[in-house]
Amino acid sequence: MIRDGQLLAMRREREYVVPEAFLTDTTVVKGLAGTITLLRDNGYTEEEILEWLFTSDETLPGTPIDALRGDRGREVKRRAQAMAL
Repeated sequence: MIRDGQLLAMRREREYVVPEAFLTDTTVVKGLAGTITLLRDNGYTEEEILEWLFTSDETLPGTPIDALRGDRGREVKRRAQAMAL
């Protein structure tokens, strides 16, 4: 999934790790892959996407990844689309 661009990993020491917040008990958080693709297609780097996903936004409230985990994916994608314009 990382190679396919559906999931992001960050480098910790010598290994790549996937943030725990990206996963549920059985799968990847719903809407995450689409959000990553949307931002990547609009020129955001992996580092910028990770930063955006984990940066608090008072209007959500919380972070975009929290909103995705809370089944508010439409709002997250709407904001990602607005950033891309």
